[in-house]
Formats: sequence, C-alpha cells, structure tokens
Amino acid sequence: MTVKIADVMSKRVITAQPHQTVEHVRALMTKNRILAVPVVGPDGEPVGIVTSSDLMNGHNDRSPVNKVMTERVYKVPAYNNVAVAARVMRKYKIHHVVVTHEQEIVGIVSSFDLLKLVEG
Repeated sequence: MTVKIADVMSKRVITAQPHQTVEHVRALMTKNRILAVPVVGPDGEPVGIVTSSDLMNGHNDRSPVNKVMTERVYKVPAYNNVAVAARVMRKYKIHHVVVTHEQEIVGIVSSFDLLKLVEG
C-alpha cells in the first residue's frame, strides 16, 4: 500500500501575512501548538515560512514577519507519495513542507508526521 502525503499531512494550516509581526506569529504558534507557519501573499500563495527556529534568534517582536521568514518555501503536491516529502526534507535539511493542490495550500507535513508512519 502506498501512503500519500494527503493521508498524513495536517489539513488545518495556520498562515500569516508578511506585514504581521513576529509577536503575532509567535502567539499563533503558541496558541495552536505548532512549529511552522507559512507566510502567504495577497492571493494565498506561499511567499515564505516561519519556523520556531527562525524565532529563536532574538528578533524584535514588532518586526514584520517578512524580516525573519525563510523565503524559499518547499512545496509538495498532496497526491504524491510520502517518500517525496521525506526526500525533500532530507535533501534540504528542513522539518516542514507546504502541501499544495493546484498552487493552493491544502496542508503542511512535518518530519514528525512522517515519523508516525515508522512508529506504526
């Protein structure tokens, strides 16, 4: 049996906009107990991602999140096999990839989501 990314991804994706503050994104992460927030442009397209690691560098809480986000967003289609997400994470040494369907964000998958498959 082949496991698809859609089968393991988190479907409820909390996003932020580039102008929102570091403080706002940190609060979103804390409230929702998440470690990554995609940053979206006006059409909902991913323009960056902020992870808990990005926020550990003592940034000014009033700074816009686009000053601390990683602009390179790795995306994988929801219909792909989970091995594709694992390969992207390993190759680029990241822990989250944004899941898309026809360029729209439909989920996010983390290395922890993939580890659950091994766990059984």
